[in-house]
Amino acid sequence: MVRKVKRKLNEEDKDSQMVETLMPPKKKILETSYEKRKWINKQRVLVFASRGISHRDRHLMEDIKKLMPHHKPEAKMERSKTLAIVNEMCEMKNCNKAILFEGRKKRDMYLWLANIPNGPSIKFLVQNVHTMAELKLTGNCLRGSRPLLSFDPQFNEKAHWMLLKELLVQTFGVPKHHPKSQPFFDHVYTFTILDNRIWFRNFQILSEDGGLTEIGPRFVLNPVKIFSGSFGKTALWENPQYISPTKLRMQTKLASRNRYNNRIQDKSHAALANSEESYKSAPLEDIFQGNPLEKATKLTKDYKTKDEEKEQNRSNQKRASKTKTNKLVHPKIKTKK
Repeated sequence: MVRKVKRKLNEEDKDSQMVETLMPPKKKILETSYEKRKWINKQRVLVFASRGISHRDRHLMEDIKKLMPHHKPEAKMERSKTLAIVNEMCEMKNCNKAILFEGRKKRDMYLWLANIPNGPSIKFLVQNVHTMAELKLTGNCLRGSRPLLSFDPQFNEKAHWMLLKELLVQTFGVPKHHPKSQPFFDHVYTFTILDNRIWFRNFQILSEDGGLTEIGPRFVLNPVKIFSGSFGKTALWENPQYISPTKLRMQTKLASRNRYNNRIQDKSHAALANSEESYKSAPLEDIFQGNPLEKATKLTKDYKTKDEEKEQNRSNQKRASKTKTNKLVHPKIKTKK
């Protein structure tokens, strides 16, 4: 029995030596695999909201969290706290980027993108929000996979668009070899500029030829201001075409306030413009046109003829009435033959 065991051990040693000669050593394989999977870009984004956002805005925040495997969650920020506390919250969570959803009047939602702690930070007004559950689109992607970022060529034209592009790349781009990410690309984020707003779309990559299907969510970012620091300090750029939603609501109310008076005025103007009778012409307007003597003789003749006709009509009526009375007073008596 002992000899058999020794033979087996000798055979195993020979096989292991043959494998070592054929294959490279294990240490080198581990080193090369470790170098490929080294996580260098350690971007961490703190995604949270303040109190006062609506249910739709909350669902949008959850959709963005699903799309970003490198995010860190946080509870809602109280209204009594200022935006300066966000820097401390990011330091505690070891995050260098922040996305804050700020609600106003349970109607309007603002989104803050900030580079912590030195800035810059950008304030957006979020419009036309459509969540993934609301759209029910056919597209789908693996959770945790890395996205491709597609930007409109207008981002390279002006300085503030270039700064916005860089901050969007650093926040929405998933770092390579992140522990919670998948090592491939299967969807695309598109950022297009239209009407001085940034339109966000998320598409699934169906094939290498360029076939795409939309996944969701959808939203529009209207830039308001760019600040030099994180959540404050001096304003580097301000949107001249931006109008706050409260001011827009005030304008619509003022326009609807005078709606009744405007309607009555429109009716009166329409009645004057589309009157049934045209301008009444006076019969004596054309008296002084032409030769006045001829006009006077014509008028006198016309009046005389009219008076004569009236007298004849009266005399005829009197004769007819007399004949009727005579017939009634002296009726004819018929005699039998």
